[in-house]
Amino acid sequence: MTTELETRCLNVFPEWLRTLAADADDIAKLLASTSAPLSARRYVAAGLNYLFKSLDLIPDGIEDLGFLDDAFVLRVAASLALDENPTVRAEAPALTRLAADKALIQELLGKDYGRLEKYVRELTRGAARGRTVDEIIEDDGTRSAFLNEVSGWAQSYQAPSFSRDEKNIVKLQSFLSAKLPT
Repeated sequence: MTTELETRCLNVFPEWLRTLAADADDIAKLLASTSAPLSARRYVAAGLNYLFKSLDLIPDGIEDLGFLDDAFVLRVAASLALDENPTVRAEAPALTRLAADKALIQELLGKDYGRLEKYVRELTRGAARGRTVDEIIEDDGTRSAFLNEVSGWAQSYQAPSFSRDEKNIVKLQSFLSAKLPT
């Protein structure tokens, strides 16, 4: 028997997968802005850089689930950026839209949500494809190349299918529970 929470997730997650490329493009605009607060840009860079991590929480090739962790990370990063800098709402409406989705992730993950948020916070100190978040933020050439890479990724992204099967929700919760650092 599917719960009300599982039904909501099964209805929403296919849309998150479908809009992942557009969401990445939308929040990348904030990263390109030099007027946006540094801490907001740092979380956006971390969330976008996660798209390129070779070892992410759920491997991208896993059918139905492979890109949901990317969608989750972008939403948590957007929420953290707004928590740090509520004034950025006017400059980046996409952040507000994505951050609003955090509530569903939090409800789905329960006690594991804190681990996901901590993981996303720590991404600001990480690197992917040899570039750190600090390099993306501080170096104009690195940022420009990164934004081009995000744009290229978004153009080539093919939204995976997502079966509306409650077993996918259980698998997703299990993956994240097992893979998120404590």
